[in-house]
Amino acid sequence: MRKLVHITTVAESFIFLRGQIAFMKEQGYEIHAISSPSSLLDEFAEREGVKVYPVEMARKITPLKDLQALYKIQSILHQIKPDIVHAHTPKGGLLGMLAATMARAPQRIYHMRGLPMMTAQSRKRRLLSFTEQISCTAAHQVICVGPSLREVAIAERLCAGTKITVLGAGSGNGVDAAGLFNPARLAPDARNARRAELGIGPDALVIGFVGRIVRDKGVFELVEAWKSLREGYPDLHLVVVGPFEAQDPVPAATEAVLRGDEKIHLVGYTKDTASMYATMDLVVLPTYREGFPNVPLEAAAMELPVVATRIPGCVDAVEDGVTGTLVDARDTRALRSAIARYLDEPELRASHGLAGRTRVLRDFIQARIWSDLAKIYGGA
Repeated sequence: MRKLVHITTVAESFIFLRGQIAFMKEQGYEIHAISSPSSLLDEFAEREGVKVYPVEMARKITPLKDLQALYKIQSILHQIKPDIVHAHTPKGGLLGMLAATMARAPQRIYHMRGLPMMTAQSRKRRLLSFTEQISCTAAHQVICVGPSLREVAIAERLCAGTKITVLGAGSGNGVDAAGLFNPARLAPDARNARRAELGIGPDALVIGFVGRIVRDKGVFELVEAWKSLREGYPDLHLVVVGPFEAQDPVPAATEAVLRGDEKIHLVGYTKDTASMYATMDLVVLPTYREGFPNVPLEAAAMELPVVATRIPGCVDAVEDGVTGTLVDARDTRALRSAIARYLDEPELRASHGLAGRTRVLRDFIQARIWSDLAKIYGGA
């Protein structure tokens, strides 16, 4: 039985592997996982039946702590003696690929899921670019979550084009459109019942946002657009699913609006995102930077149109004018106009929603992603 080790910076990232772990076990792999200690790591171990190894890894650049984490990861890999080390996320990728090289792992895979350097400037951008180059150089194979991010990685000379590939049409793990994100599987009253819990009427219009509440996700522009839209649509609500985070916080005034407006519903982190999508009429992701966002695909699978930004990652997840609308990042006026169009045109919402689900079922089914990945694993 071949041994496979997954490494991520934080355990939240193991959501990328939902369903994939069981599939790889069926292919004969013994799976281990390394990530920062948390209750989510313990839950992942119990749910997936894999052995986990907690190693504290900071998302920020912390040289001394990073060296300590590198030593611990290397020691764990020497103990496991894996056939494959598959590292994800920038810090997990850097430490994982370096530790795997030092431990002489036969097959090293770096999964590029996003590039923080894309919104960084000057010295920080150069440093983040350099760390990505190290991860890519140390890996035998680099997997990129989407075609547009792959183009950026090649153009920025982070990785040679011959070494970096995309699984299927892209995405982190595909979408469970037949099961979890399938509107047909929800109870007939699920939409109204969930709305009632939030204090939203059955005939209200609802904008949805799903993601971390941070500046990079375009939350400032979302709130600015909301303040204008709220005046023109008396029965409009905004449902926000996701946690506030201290790193890259939104401006204080933006947070005050989110917490103080009775028509903004802060759900926080939830595992039941499918029922939350059911409350919404459209989903908005005005993000500045992505690898390949899962939210637009999940929303599309739930037959919802998506307004997102015209940036790498989003251009792969949303087909402009077919499954949603793309606007320039940081353009509040364009964001407001795109949202208003969907609010005004229920037929457009329905047609783009149906087209989105059709596209997900055609291009982003999980089994295809997993099959392509198994071929890479088996190619050692």
